[in-house]
Amino acid sequence: MTQTPANPLHGVTLEAIVTALVDTLGWEEMARRIDIRCFKSDPSIKSSLTFLRKTPWAREKVEALYVRTCVR
Repeated sequence: MTQTPANPLHGVTLEAIVTALVDTLGWEEMARRIDIRCFKSDPSIKSSLTFLRKTPWAREKVEALYVRTCVR
């Protein structure tokens, strides 16, 4: 069996990622770091998840922010 490098996102749902970022940074700081409307205009977890699931480039940015900010 081959060993694969540990993926910090393994087993972490997109909802958990967005929730952790909101708790850590808040919507305003998230919107400042990633310029997407779902973080700026009437933000919610539900609307953000809907957008991120349909938009791979935005999801990649959110996942990268999560790794930089919340994963130790």
